Amino acid sequence: MRRQLNTLYVTTEGAWLYKDGANVVMEVDGEQRARLPVHMLESIVCFGRVTMSPPLMGYCAEQGIGICYLTPHGRFMARVEGPVSGNVLLRRAQYRCSDDPVRCAAIVRHTLAGKIHNQRVVLGRALRDHGDKLSPEQESSLAHAHKRLARISDKVMLEPSVDVLRGLEGEAAQSYFNVFDQLIRVSGSALRFQGRSRRPPLDAVNALLSFLYTLVTHDCRSALESVGLDPAVGFLHRDRPGRPSLALDLLEEFRPLLADRVALSLINLRQLDERDFQIMDSGAVLLREESRKTVLTAYQERKREELRHVFVEEKAAIGLFPFLQAQLLVRHLRGDLDAYPPFLWK
Repeated sequence: MRRQLNTLYVTTEGAWLYKDGANVVMEVDGEQRARLPVHMLESIVCFGRVTMSPPLMGYCAEQGIGICYLTPHGRFMARVEGPVSGNVLLRRAQYRCSDDPVRCAAIVRHTLAGKIHNQRVVLGRALRDHGDKLSPEQESSLAHAHKRLARISDKVMLEPSVDVLRGLEGEAAQSYFNVFDQLIRVSGSALRFQGRSRRPPLDAVNALLSFLYTLVTHDCRSALESVGLDPAVGFLHRDRPGRPSLALDLLEEFRPLLADRVALSLINLRQLDERDFQIMDSGAVLLREESRKTVLTAYQERKREELRHVFVEEKAAIGLFPFLQAQLLVRHLRGDLDAYPPFLWK
């Protein structure tokens, strides 16, 4: 089993990163704040105005450590990486599969089956753990959404058209997010969820979800690149210049576990409240700098938790699961597996 490495998140404006031997050193205003051995790192994610020495960038490229630049509020800007791993035969198999409507639909069906199953787990756990605290109306709507997702999942497994599958994915997302607010157990109107909004997020919950989805997408892209797949050519998400479509495909399976549940825990455990968000003149709602550190800490802690992988039948750190799924996709594309086995949260 591959060893889980760390992601270095740099959130301090004006930070300067440089190489010292086999270490990454961070300085702020001429004062050394951190020193980490490179062999412990998988990637470096920089938020806002963070600079890095050319020798460190070159060394990271040689060691296969990806460098990702985001805006202070988590929007993707750029990525720096070294030589692409993998071989041309694997990528050609990926491209042929993406262009084949039948094979593409088969992967999409299993991807969506995994996503919908994991969404149902989120709702099912809420009913199981907090059903006695819900009003009859809330309990009924959650139970209805839970059953409706099961019916949509059954349709997904029988549908041969990728376009129709995309429509079913949208229907499932609508059912899920229609009851998402009922999973929030804090009082007050500042942290209510009125529906999914993006670019920009229009409330605190959407701001938190968007930030977490960016983090999971980064990890999914790194996992795909590490096994030699092209993150830009997907199956569920259409090709678009500059969009990591395959990373977004893989993201779908992990949204409920690595983003939605983390967001709900942060809110319900009162680790975040309305003071952790700021409303811009445009109406966009963004996480404050110190609040981002709270989210990053919670995200890293979730990735260190161990869970049994249903298909592999081994326990592993959750942070390794995107890599495991990327490996399973490779095995399917090469013909070693008859179908792509999605990640199922148990």
